[in-house]
Amino acid sequence: MANDWKQDLQSKQEAETERGDQSVSRRKFLKKTAMLGLAAAVPGSLFALSSTRAEEGAKAQEGMAGALSTVLPEMASGTIVDVPGVKVGQVQDEKALTGCTVIVLEKGSACGVDVRGSAPGTRETDLLNPINQVQEVNAVVLTGGSAYGLDAASGVMRYMEEQGLGYNVGVGVVPIIPAAVIFDLSIGSAKIRPDQKMGYEAASIASKDPVRQGNVGAGTGATVGKMAGMKRAMKGGLGSASRRLPNGLVVGAIVAVNAVGEVRLPTTGEILAGARGDDGKIRDSLSWMIDASTPPVPSGTNTTIAVVASNANLNKVQANKVAQMAHNGLAKTIHPVHTMSDGDTIFAIATGGVNASVNLVGTLSVEVLAEAVVNAILAAKGAGGVPSYHDLH
Repeated sequence: MANDWKQDLQSKQEAETERGDQSVSRRKFLKKTAMLGLAAAVPGSLFALSSTRAEEGAKAQEGMAGALSTVLPEMASGTIVDVPGVKVGQVQDEKALTGCTVIVLEKGSACGVDVRGSAPGTRETDLLNPINQVQEVNAVVLTGGSAYGLDAASGVMRYMEEQGLGYNVGVGVVPIIPAAVIFDLSIGSAKIRPDQKMGYEAASIASKDPVRQGNVGAGTGATVGKMAGMKRAMKGGLGSASRRLPNGLVVGAIVAVNAVGEVRLPTTGEILAGARGDDGKIRDSLSWMIDASTPPVPSGTNTTIAVVASNANLNKVQANKVAQMAHNGLAKTIHPVHTMSDGDTIFAIATGGVNASVNLVGTLSVEVLAEAVVNAILAAKGAGGVPSYHDLH
């Protein structure tokens, strides 16, 4: 089906070239409308016209709509390691379909957290409350394996202790390693989960190399669109993105997308990955919820977990506010989000070096996290019998 679609598209493009038509890509079109402040006003029907035959008098508009709807989304550039002081290490078991991602900080950094999902699996999040004493963390772990996967953080802790990094307690150091997990036991092997050995290895290989995305690290066994059960799900994954401002401020994000809901392209509302109907096409989650015949979604079997980071001079209180604001990046891309079946958790790190307001850092974190979520879907590959975005396009 995918090959037929591509061949049909190629034929259309060749015909347009012969006629000398000049098509406009969807991305360029949206950029132009955004400059005019009209992006939000583009009618959804404009994109729907490509799938229906318009009246003779509307053929010109239909041709434009067809051109807009046949251009696939592109991945955003940059990754979280563009933020000074941030390194990333990842290890995965491609047979068991699980893994962990470790965000290593070159020096202790302020960190906040905000948990919005109702079924979280976390470690050391209470410590990040502004009223508590410890002000800096040494690393953050995102991992698969459900609550079992929290064991990976102990391996990271052991590695950090060997490097002499951690909170000084007089007789040694205690590395501060917050962590969050996703539930990926429904795919691959439920008996193999990230452990201390995997966490230690991930921390030891952390580097400034651009972050690998898709079926890697904590995103190895991630899936989305489970509102109608795993049999109708699609592949999630790990994504990252970053932005740099002229004043030197860098904001980055890394996320493991394992949501019960679908993932949409923020600019158009197009569903990139979600629950598939009997015809193989994606149905929106709301329609599944309205359908009383759909099976219930087990609580805690989903979750999107992320880290947003910047080189802003922020304290622990401010980092917590950034983490809170960053959840809007999930709201822009995942529908529904923060459900009873998700444990959505976001950490916010500030490595320091550039003066920037909380409002600016938080707002940029929203945009970068949304880009990272989309990247995760676009980079994912089908695995464990679960198809990916590219398998359906």
